[in-house]
Amino acid sequence: MIVGDFGEDYEIMVLFQALQAVGHEVHAVCPDREGGESVKTAIHDFRGDQTYLEERGHDFELTHGFGEVDPADYDALVVPGGRAPEYLRGYDEVLDAVRHFFEADKPVASLCHGPQILAAAGVLDGYEMTAYPAVRPEVEAAGCSWVDGVTTDGNLVTGQAWPDHPEWIAQFLDLLGTEIEHGPTAATAD
Repeated sequence: MIVGDFGEDYEIMVLFQALQAVGHEVHAVCPDREGGESVKTAIHDFRGDQTYLEERGHDFELTHGFGEVDPADYDALVVPGGRAPEYLRGYDEVLDAVRHFFEADKPVASLCHGPQILAAAGVLDGYEMTAYPAVRPEVEAAGCSWVDGVTTDGNLVTGQAWPDHPEWIAQFLDLLGTEIEHGPTAATAD
């Protein structure tokens, strides 16, 4: 999971914990930061304005330094949104890591403004996808076809923002091949 300062709190924290809850090991990294250091998150809320409201979120602790990880050692990539993607896309090592996952056809989940990084990496040509609606012109210019909702196309799962979590996470877990079994449930009365 590639994160950075003022990435969207829910998009980082919820998926990080959800993947762990179903048995996946998740490494969270940020350029120029080491494991044990933190990034600051931002909470974005949708209250009927022309854009989202932003408030300070939590401190999110990184598990590893960016230089410690080799994309070849990982099965999948998560690129959450928020404001972090607008500057993370300027790091060559971030773009190289993203390109690895697309070249190797490994699962990638991206949400909200995360596709700004994918566009900068030049990996979106020919995909059907979505993102935060304000990012639509950028991803279309990168060669994708816009879909107005959570979408899986090949190795890529995309959503518009954290309200898409239930469907977006479910589609990503399917792409990962994660099997979740439920035991018998108690009967309910009418």
